[in-house]
Amino acid sequence: MQLKRVDPWTVLKISLIVSVVMFFVWMIAVAILYYTLDAMSVWSKINDTFSTLTSSPDTAAAGQTDLITPLWVFGITAVGGAVNIVLFTLLATVGAFVYNAAAAMSGGVELTLGERD
Repeated sequence: MQLKRVDPWTVLKISLIVSVVMFFVWMIAVAILYYTLDAMSVWSKINDTFSTLTSSPDTAAAGQTDLITPLWVFGITAVGGAVNIVLFTLLATVGAFVYNAAAAMSGGVELTLGERD
């Protein structure tokens, strides 16, 4: 049995579904990490240190904004995840086209299937 062709449209659909699911896994993992570090007061210590290092007598009254906020962390995470969705789907589909071209020249991949014992 030989695998001579992979349908690029099917690869695109499957890779898109897998990458969207992995996007949600990524967002949940970042949320768990963010709130764990927030419970340990890591972000407030970083923000306080940043304020101390960048403040001057002139800007002390104006008030400083935090360096690390939930909006910033989840925004960067969402943008990175969206880029990953596009790249993963694109590369998987291009990989299907490349495989089809290589299989046309070489005859494909030899598969041996067997029944369960």
